[in-house]
This record gives sequence, C-alpha cells and structure tokens, in this order.
Amino acid sequence: MKEKSTFVINKLNAWASIVPESIVALVIRFAIASVFWRSAQTKIDDWTMFGQNWKFWNVTDSTIFLFQYEYSLSFLPVKFAAYSATFGEFFLSLAIIVGLFTRFSAIGLIAMTLVIQFFVYPESWSVHILWAGLLLYLVKHGAGTVSLDHLIHKKFIG
Repeated sequence: MKEKSTFVINKLNAWASIVPESIVALVIRFAIASVFWRSAQTKIDDWTMFGQNWKFWNVTDSTIFLFQYEYSLSFLPVKFAAYSATFGEFFLSLAIIVGLFTRFSAIGLIAMTLVIQFFVYPESWSVHILWAGLLLYLVKHGAGTVSLDHLIHKKFIG
C-alpha cells in the first residue's frame, strides 16, 4: 500500500514539474492584474480602445463620491486618495501584465491591498489574502521569462 501511494505521489510530482515556471508566472500575472485593472476601469472614463478606457487621468465623479462617503480613508485628502488608487490600479496592473518592474509593481499592489483590507473592506480578508498570495509569488519569483523584465535583464545584465 505504501509503495503504491509513493508511486502515485512520485508520478504526480513528475507531472507537475513539467509545467514551466514561466507559464505559472504568466497566469499569476494576468490573474492578479485583471483584478486591479478591472477596478481601475470602473474609476475612469473616455478614450476607449479595445473595449477599455485609457484616459487614466479622467477619474469619474462617482469615484470621487465613493472615496468621500464610502471608503474610510480619513487620513488622506479625498481627491488625492481617488487619483492615487486609480493611477496605482491602472499603471501597476499594466506593468504586471507586460512584466515590467514586476516586483516593484507587486509590492505597490500589496500596499494597496493592505489599505483596502484594513481601511475599506476589513470583512473581505478571504479575498485579499488570495490577492496577497499571488502578489507575494511575484515579489519572490518575478515575472518569469515571458516578460519585459526578462528581456531587459538579458540584454543589459546578461
């Protein structure tokens, strides 16, 4: 019985090891970036291309309203918080998607996740811990070989 279970475990480990790390990193990058990108899309309006809003500086009135009346960020000026969150979600998720400054971007989104967890939606820890787990993977392992980070490193560092 023990030999059979060892055999099965070894076969599963062998199968799992053929999955390239770069594919895992790519899937994680798109999964976590999509969360923050979609959130940014709800905060901006105009200049639509490929079904996405690209006018990141055009923060909507409803976004300002949410930061003023729903989110508990009394330690930050309302407009500063609204624009900072929108820009962070927009640019950091975009950077993670293309794999540029991935570790730095993941740290930025971890900081944003912590603010959301402790000041905005503290009851949503089960979602935020999933975000943090994916982002921590990117901090530890980076973007992988299918990324601008890898190309830049290969070209300039060797």
